[in-house]
Amino acid sequence: MARRASVAVAAVAVSVSVLSGCGSGSDAAEDNPDAPYRVLMTGALSGPGALAANAKTSVLAAQAGAQVQNGAGGIAGRDIELTVVDDGGDPTVAVTKLREALASDTPPDFYVTSGPSSVSSAVLPILKQNEVLSFNIAPTEESSNPATFPLNFDLALSAQGYADSVAAHMVDEGYDDIGIIHGSSAYGEAFGKGMADAVTASGLRLAGSQEYDIAALDMTAQLQALKNAGARALAVDAYGAPLGYLLQSLQRLDWDVPLVGNTSVAGTALVATPPPDGVLGTPAVENLVVQVFDSTLATSENENVKTMVDTMASLGTIESILIVAGPYDAFSLVAAAAEKAGSTDAAELAAALETEEVSANGATAFLPRYNFTEQSHSPDPGDGAVRFVPPSPMVNGQYSAPAAP
Repeated sequence: MARRASVAVAAVAVSVSVLSGCGSGSDAAEDNPDAPYRVLMTGALSGPGALAANAKTSVLAAQAGAQVQNGAGGIAGRDIELTVVDDGGDPTVAVTKLREALASDTPPDFYVTSGPSSVSSAVLPILKQNEVLSFNIAPTEESSNPATFPLNFDLALSAQGYADSVAAHMVDEGYDDIGIIHGSSAYGEAFGKGMADAVTASGLRLAGSQEYDIAALDMTAQLQALKNAGARALAVDAYGAPLGYLLQSLQRLDWDVPLVGNTSVAGTALVATPPPDGVLGTPAVENLVVQVFDSTLATSENENVKTMVDTMASLGTIESILIVAGPYDAFSLVAAAAEKAGSTDAAELAAALETEEVSANGATAFLPRYNFTEQSHSPDPGDGAVRFVPPSPMVNGQYSAPAAP
């Protein structure tokens, strides 16, 4: 069959109810190896602010990943057909679109979500019920647990994994008396708890932890409480508009304190954009470093990263930091799993994805390795994968500053 290098992108237009246990498109494809390998991705393309920008970047990463993998032979010799649907970041819409696709004559072979975690929580039970392989960039408390969701694989580290790396960075920097400030979202709460555990496990003193309402316009009270508790460095979780309000609140307090932002902070373009649209180059971020990967640095020498960035840029404008580009890797991982399994059956692919061989053979870029196991479907990229950089201008979705020493 002729190989296509392009990716089909369309909206799902059917509107019928899903039948439980109908299964994915893999069953039919086993009898028809010339059928396309169908992938459904939902994203908050019409969502507010940073959510939409990040969703567009995630979708662009998926389109690039599908195109590159089609050029390398597709998945088990089948062309990848990627369908992208706008869910606005609304879990109800995402569920509706997923059910429509599953009930259609061409159900997806695997599914990718671009977040937020509320969408992940809503769709994962449906994907499990219908035995659909899935990849998720917005982890939930149970999304990486194979006992709960055996066919789901997270493309982003768990909240605990990110918290552990922030704590390790704080140890390296000689910080102590750590304060934590996090949002009231499901991810923010998980990060706050994980960060408290990581601080204690690292032998550092926990000065305090404060949660803010993500709908709030002022975090002065929470920050004042941490200052009064003796915090001398802050671990920060904030995504989108709340980050701006948090930085404004810090300035009102005139508190000169080191800030270590998690990937939610890194994924907010505000810190990579100069005024009037952002805060890059202002006193608001002079004490801030953010958590990223090698793939989110323009200084990366990794050839897979360069291919990812060049392909994404050729397909459209990269609107946000590549901390949300995990969907690019899903296609090469599935291709490597299909080669090992000799099948595109979802359960057999999942078993193959849990092997060291597939992690090594997948031509991944967002993370160098995933190292999924039978016990955990959360990425474990190894030491040195997470980096910390000061805010800097964004070039094709990458920070242009070198990693902090």
